[in-house]
Amino acid sequence: MTNIAPPPESTPPTIYMKDYTPPSYRVDSVELDFDLDQKDTVVGARLVMRRNLEHPHPRPPLVLDGQQLELLELRLDGRMLAAEEYRLDAEHLTIESVPDAFVLETRVRIHPDANTALEGLYHSGAMLCTQCEAEGFRRITFYPDRPDVMARFSVTLRGDQARYPVLLSNGNPVARGEEDGRHWVRWEDPFPKPSYLFAVVAGQLECVENRFTTMSGREVMLRLYVEKANLGKTDHAMASLKQAMRWDEQTYAREYDLDIYMIVAVNDFNMGAMENKGLNIFNASCVLASSETATDDDYYSIQRIIGHEYFHNWSGNRVTCRDWFQLSLKEGFTVFRDQEFSADLNSRAVKRIDDTNVLRTHQFAEDASPMAHPVRPNHYIEINNFYTATIYNKGAEVVRMIRNLIGPDGFRKGTDLYFERHDGQAVTTEEFVRAMEDANDIDLSQFRCWYDQAGTPEITVHEAWDPEQSIYSLTLEQSCPPTPGQTEKKPFHIPVAVGLMDGQGQDLPLQLEGEPAPGEITRVLSLTKPRQTFRFTGLSERPRPSLLRDFSAPVKLHTGYDNTQLRFRLAHDSDAFNRWEASQELALGALLRLIGDWQQERDLTVDTELLDAFGQVLNVVDVDKALIARILTLPSESYIADQMDVVDVEAIHAARQFLRRRLSEHLWDDFLHVYEDNTEPGPYRFSAEDMARRSLKNMALGYLIALDEPAFYELCVDQYEARHNMTDEMAALSLLADLDIPARQAALDDFYRRWRHDPKVVEKWLSLQAGSSLPDTLQRVKALLEHPAFDLHNPNKVRALIDHFCASNPLRFHVADGIGYRFLADCVLELDPLNPSITARLVKNLSRWRRYDPARQALMKAQLERILAQEVLSKDVYEVASRSLEG
Repeated sequence: MTNIAPPPESTPPTIYMKDYTPPSYRVDSVELDFDLDQKDTVVGARLVMRRNLEHPHPRPPLVLDGQQLELLELRLDGRMLAAEEYRLDAEHLTIESVPDAFVLETRVRIHPDANTALEGLYHSGAMLCTQCEAEGFRRITFYPDRPDVMARFSVTLRGDQARYPVLLSNGNPVARGEEDGRHWVRWEDPFPKPSYLFAVVAGQLECVENRFTTMSGREVMLRLYVEKANLGKTDHAMASLKQAMRWDEQTYAREYDLDIYMIVAVNDFNMGAMENKGLNIFNASCVLASSETATDDDYYSIQRIIGHEYFHNWSGNRVTCRDWFQLSLKEGFTVFRDQEFSADLNSRAVKRIDDTNVLRTHQFAEDASPMAHPVRPNHYIEINNFYTATIYNKGAEVVRMIRNLIGPDGFRKGTDLYFERHDGQAVTTEEFVRAMEDANDIDLSQFRCWYDQAGTPEITVHEAWDPEQSIYSLTLEQSCPPTPGQTEKKPFHIPVAVGLMDGQGQDLPLQLEGEPAPGEITRVLSLTKPRQTFRFTGLSERPRPSLLRDFSAPVKLHTGYDNTQLRFRLAHDSDAFNRWEASQELALGALLRLIGDWQQERDLTVDTELLDAFGQVLNVVDVDKALIARILTLPSESYIADQMDVVDVEAIHAARQFLRRRLSEHLWDDFLHVYEDNTEPGPYRFSAEDMARRSLKNMALGYLIALDEPAFYELCVDQYEARHNMTDEMAALSLLADLDIPARQAALDDFYRRWRHDPKVVEKWLSLQAGSSLPDTLQRVKALLEHPAFDLHNPNKVRALIDHFCASNPLRFHVADGIGYRFLADCVLELDPLNPSITARLVKNLSRWRRYDPARQALMKAQLERILAQEVLSKDVYEVASRSLEG
């Protein structure tokens, strides 16, 4: 069941932010009545509506959104409307004339089991559930399905008591009853909400309960609903929820506002989770965990996502977005909040590094692609295509930059004012920035460019030292490359956090010219001009700069530092992020030189000084072990590719493998000691200390495997067979999956045999094989499409196998004959009629085709053209494919 857009010769319409108008009619209250059935569900709706006096048209027609709804009944103020009194098409229900205030009643029939798009009400396993963001509610009933229409909802759910013993919706349960093997429950949400936050779940579910006492002393019931087989995997999610509730009270003074908070785990879900008011629906992979089935990364991710969806209760639900162009208002702000939550509970330095890695790998690439768009886009064809790294991750960086400019206390004053001023409203990013300005008496006019301009700004650094006057001058030049529709860019307002070190690596107090005395050791400089010079005084020697500390802005920094300067920063910089950054720049420089040598068929060599610098880090005892593991992890092949004018996947892979092996050969004894010193067979604990230990140990094992020594293969097999926890088991299996040795297939077969009944673990098994660098990987992926473990209707399985191969295995996806591109296009054409949203994300793997050599360009372009040539194509896929060719 899908929303089929017109064929390419009839271009889908583009929606522009400049065309926004307030809704013609407001909805004061909604009463919904569901007669639930997997095949045929009947939905009754009673809308109390009134004309919006803010709308420019004095007597606008009533236009309600609705897709794939069978209209059974339509009444206006109790009177049944005749067919000639309304118009009905595939997208809308229109009534030309209605009173200023009225009650509209409808009854419609929908078909959950045929809804493979997983938008609206659909069937998943033994339950019915909903996904309404962004525009899924129109698949449930006729409604003004837009975020600036907020109403109070009362929902009655009716169903067979044996098939649907659990009936859930938003708000609080207020009544229930039973009748002849059926039962019903009525839910009321006292807070107005947009339709995208509506939710229903019905099915055979088990409930885990707990309680939380808010800072005002009110008790909230916490309920986590899962299938019976997953009852033992809920403890971490429940603990994470209570941590998030307490953190939001302590950090933002935001208290939960309903009597009950519910989370439901669903196997078939397009996204990670959804913040529906009081009833969060989660992809099961983002909520279920046990030490036997979940890795450290899973535990960490669950903690973060649980927090993210809870934090939305204020940053997204109580204050929501006026229109979908403002999506980052709720998502960027909430990602920033969940990042800080995770940093406070775990290693702050490592969290910042990991978030930056995600941004650079995914969002910087998006900024450099035909799909580039501002944090606040100005147009779209299908809004589902804009749940992107730019909206989420760059949006979070924009919020972080505001905090960097006004400080933590000023930021808290700004958020307090924002929540107080706009509680219960649908607003824009402008209101968020204005609250920060008003609370801190600051002008952020120029800063607004971050919301309106696409692209990744670049800063070039120039230094000068005047020994006679003891003045160090730091000149920063900013620029931003052209992006689709934006060839010229205004200067950004960029916060650049700076420190200066002496010759021993000690931080110096900073004093800008004109200031009376030295101050703190890190200063945030405001770069607002194309070229700007900052002069530091009171220095006894030429300082060593530490720039963009804690990655204070999402920019590319060009310093021109040589290896000596980078090694100094790696050894001495007090800023953990910049120590890691120095390691990445050192490794990247070596890798780019190796790539050039490989392309010219010259002998490959690596400077011993680089190997020794990494060895010194490995032997430091007073540094976070997780930070050491990050420092010694080489840049990814995708990130290396982004530093090249023309991507050469074979050269990148060869260079990276060579550098890994040279590090292994030079430091193998150190790696072995690290592995042995951090191997503890005790019970699994999810803690920052234990995660750091396992991270460092498994990093060391990876380097030892690069030696191609049978003894270390056996060490890897032993770790896999020990099965102390899923983190160590998966680390070993991922290394074996990349080796052409008999133990590989034996381990993969054993893993599947043991875990074939756990879909979340099977997804890991699929991803491991899709990410293998072995030559026959694509053939294995194609075979897995026919495996019982794979289901094209399940988004998690599609992501685990198809998307992981295309997005995370550049060596095999970009094979020179183009077979990887044809495979992707074949999958797109098969999947698009089922689930356009997931399909469009697959197409993005072809969007940067111009970055490759002419032969690969032609092959990728041909598959994009093949996709666009289809007679029937979803608008989701059409938008991505057409923009990829145009950009």
